[in-house]
This record gives sequence, structure tokens and C-alpha cells, in this order.
Amino acid sequence: MLRAFSSAISGMRTQMTFMDTVANNIANVNTTAFKTTRARFSDMLYQTLGQGVASAGDLGSVNPIQVGLGVKLAAIDTNMGQGALRATGVPLDLAIEGNGFFVVSPDGGTTKFYTRDGSFSIDSNGDLINASSGMKVLDIAGSPINVPPGTYASISITATGQIRGVPPDGSAPVDLQQLGVTTFANPAGLEKLGDNLWAASGASGTPVDGPGADTSRASGSIRSGVLEGSNVDLAQEFSNMIMAQRSFQANSRVISNLDEILQDLVNLKR
Repeated sequence: MLRAFSSAISGMRTQMTFMDTVANNIANVNTTAFKTTRARFSDMLYQTLGQGVASAGDLGSVNPIQVGLGVKLAAIDTNMGQGALRATGVPLDLAIEGNGFFVVSPDGGTTKFYTRDGSFSIDSNGDLINASSGMKVLDIAGSPINVPPGTYASISITATGQIRGVPPDGSAPVDLQQLGVTTFANPAGLEKLGDNLWAASGASGTPVDGPGADTSRASGSIRSGVLEGSNVDLAQEFSNMIMAQRSFQANSRVISNLDEILQDLVNLKR
């Protein structure tokens, strides 16, 4: 009886976590380059009421008798699949078609964070910055990208990340710094920081700097004038929301039924 209470409570608790992930996914359906998450569950320890017995003589084998003690959260995975690309027409809006991440830093390159959000701009000092957090965007050498103000009439960025400036006189474009892009052996192992930023962790592996530096997991090509959208599937999230709600209701119903049974047992004494 008490085991059933424990199982039902663990079921309600995990379904609340499931609903937390669903709610966060739906809330970020329009967040640039957002990657959806999913909760996975596993059964908990089992109480063994009878051991398994091998067959002997004329008697057959007896299977173990075990009662489960509920469910627990196994993991929350991140789906790193490509989000839909949407054109903005802004040259400094960038999207990566592939597995790469832009590299940004709050302290000139000593500390590095990673992002798929390529909504960049050039500030008054000529630094290329991440528009959402103001961090400086790094080049392939790990240095902040700077375009001297007033030097070029326009700026363009190629598919390989090469930044080019067009002089005011309309002469041939000049190659400037090259945008830094990095990949990870396990991008799903990156730590989420908010503001569309990620940090490397022991699970993500060592970053590989430079577009296509590791041909086994090429960082991909860069699209200018385009931003990557969220990869949230609303239809799937609505389905998950219904499953979480029904499962929570079912577990709460188990507790209600157990309460009625206990009440009947108490009444037997009267």
C-alpha cells in the first residue's frame, strides 16, 4: 500500500518536470536558434519479494517476484537539429548551416562562450558584437573582430566566414578578419547559460576552432542576411503537454483511490 503511494508521488513529480521542459520549449518557439529539450525517465529500484529459482528435478524454475518503487528523471536531452532559416536582409545577421557555433567573449577572448544566434552588429568602436549580450565576436585566431569606423562603405561576409570591406571609392573588396566558428564532439553536452549562450563542459568535448577544421564534423557554411529559427515542433509539444497532464491526473487518481482504500480499512475497525 505504502509502496503505491511512493510510486504515485514519484510519477507526479516527474510529470511536473516533463511539463517544465514542455513549457520552456513552447515559450521559446520564436527564440533565435533555440534548441528544444526533452525529458527522459527510468524506473526506480525494485523491492524483491521472492528470488528467482532455477529448475530442479521435477520442479520448474520460479521467476523473481519484484515490486517497482516508482519512476525517476533519467536525463534531459537537447535536440541540436537545425532550425529553419529565415531571411532578414540584414548583412550582419548570420546563420550557420551545419554543426558550428559562433564564438563570443566578454573579456577580449580570455573567456569564451558559444552561440548559434548570429544577430550581430558593429558598435561605435568598430567591434563586432553579439546584439543580445554585447559580447565581442571572435575571429578564427580568438581575437575580437574590429572594423575601423568610417573606413569601409559596406561590410560583407562570405560562406566561409571571411569578412570583407568595400572601400568608399568602390574599389575591390578588402579581406579583413575571418569569423571564428567552432564545433564539438558532443554539442548536446554544452551547458546552457541563457541569452542564447552556451559554455563548454566536460561532456561536450574540446572545441575545434575554425570553419571545417575537423572534416569529420565540419562546422558548416555561413549564410549572411539570415537567422536560424527555433527547432521547436509545436505539434509535438502540444502532444507532450497532453501526455504530461493525463499522466499527472492518473497518478493523482491513484493516490485518491489509495486514500479511499485506507479509509475503508479504518472503518473495518468500527
